[in-house]
Amino acid sequence: MKENQVAAEASIVDQTNLLPKKELLIVFSVLAISLFICFIDQNGIGVILPTISRDLDAADTISWAGTSALIANTVFQVLFGRLSDLFGRKVVFLSALVLLAVCDLLCGFSQNATMLYVFRGLAGVANGGITSLSMMIVSDIVTLKERGRYQGILGACVGMGNMVGPFIAAVFAQHSTWRGLFWLVSPLAALCCVSCFFILPASNDSSKLDFRTVSKKIDYWGILFGSAAIILILIPVSGGGSYFRWDSTMVIAMLAVGGSCALAFLFVEHKVALLPMMPLSLFRNLPVCILLLQNFLFGIVYYSQLYYLPLFFQNARRMSPITSAALVLPITAAQMTLSIVSGQYISRRERYGEVIWLGFFLWTLGVGLTCIFDQNTPIAAIVVILLVQGAGVGLIFQPTLVALQAHCSKAQRAIVISNRNFLRSLGGAVGLAISAAALQNSLKKAMPQEFASAFSSYDTPDFAALGASPEQIQEVLDAYAKASRTVFIMNVPFMGLCLLGCLLIKDRGLQRPDELRVAQSSDTINGVEVEKGNGDEIANVQRPPKSDLNEEAKGALVQEHR
Repeated sequence: MKENQVAAEASIVDQTNLLPKKELLIVFSVLAISLFICFIDQNGIGVILPTISRDLDAADTISWAGTSALIANTVFQVLFGRLSDLFGRKVVFLSALVLLAVCDLLCGFSQNATMLYVFRGLAGVANGGITSLSMMIVSDIVTLKERGRYQGILGACVGMGNMVGPFIAAVFAQHSTWRGLFWLVSPLAALCCVSCFFILPASNDSSKLDFRTVSKKIDYWGILFGSAAIILILIPVSGGGSYFRWDSTMVIAMLAVGGSCALAFLFVEHKVALLPMMPLSLFRNLPVCILLLQNFLFGIVYYSQLYYLPLFFQNARRMSPITSAALVLPITAAQMTLSIVSGQYISRRERYGEVIWLGFFLWTLGVGLTCIFDQNTPIAAIVVILLVQGAGVGLIFQPTLVALQAHCSKAQRAIVISNRNFLRSLGGAVGLAISAAALQNSLKKAMPQEFASAFSSYDTPDFAALGASPEQIQEVLDAYAKASRTVFIMNVPFMGLCLLGCLLIKDRGLQRPDELRVAQSSDTINGVEVEKGNGDEIANVQRPPKSDLNEEAKGALVQEHR
């Protein structure tokens, strides 16, 4: 099977298509705008969860408006990498944009919570495709040396989408209807689809694809077992102790079957799949394994903070949706700025190690300081702490992707991007699930007894209707503050593990292992001295003048540039 997998990997069409500067900027612009709209949709919903829960009478289950999208996003992230390898990047990217436009339109017409969760899940599938494919296409059209700069700008678009999305959603919720967010995103996604149809270059050899042959290579069993494992594990984790008892038959059965599906998924990826969605060989490379694990862990923290900080501001601090969106701005603004700065630094210095170290240090510090948030924390202190956290996010999101690509061969480029996004989204889904469980269980214990039957985890009770006294209102707000702080404390050890993981990652510069071997082989052929260090260092290559290079060496240098 291993030989068959290697042969199948070798048969994948190389979709590298380095573009002239002018065409590159046009293509990159439509990709960046598409990614921006994707994250408006994905994270704008966080600030309007209380509003939606009241409108759809879904106070106990509204967390699934976010969790369903992230689970679907997670399940399909890896699949999009393989589909784009088989069918071409452009076709798959356009399909994801069409799906987002249709599903967001239907989200706006949802008449009950179940309809919303289903269509949010399908929108999550689309968001997974847009996120993965935009980064893959940039990797195809830009050299590794320049990739840090362009990936940094994509990271800024993610930050800008996270910054603008909550504001747009809050404005719709306060002055019109929460449905307006989805009705805005839908036509914008459709417009991006039309633009990309005419602007994106066609995939190499896309006309030679045979659908029947390609379909046989799809990892159907991996999709089945992977999806089942994620869904069956995350549902009881998110609702255990609140919606249903941990020792109930349903929870035990779902966890047991989900765990069995996870083991079956690993077996399929290792022994059965011709082109596995998640090649286990990636995890035999220690730096790649650590970087992927870090993406999973900081995915838990990132989405937890993005969803539960606005809830803290609205429920414990009694702020409006617009004000709570404004207080999340320091994270997204700092993320956007530092993402661009880090991309420029990596492209100019051809190093990423110190960027990742600094990013994880600042992010860990910022998350740790959120544990002091209470009803009396000054707004200025909150802003400074969230700026520190946002700076860490900006120094991590795209630089870790560049580091992953530097440690992988060109043939693994698409699959390592999709697996990185898959694990980050899986972390997000896990983060929202365990955050929901932590919030609900903590709030249940802290809530005054007289309000125990009237509380919702995502919205404060109607104090006027309940005839609550000022002292009782304060007790309830204290309970919401304590529950939110439980979530913030839970996130700290995850970031601490990410910081410690940096000890196992060595900066290899912006040269992939296969390119390094080509460069070394070329220099040996031409009698050029190569000064070698240990296995983790890049060889110091002294090249002769360009005019003295033979044709074979010139070809090797072109390959190295790519």
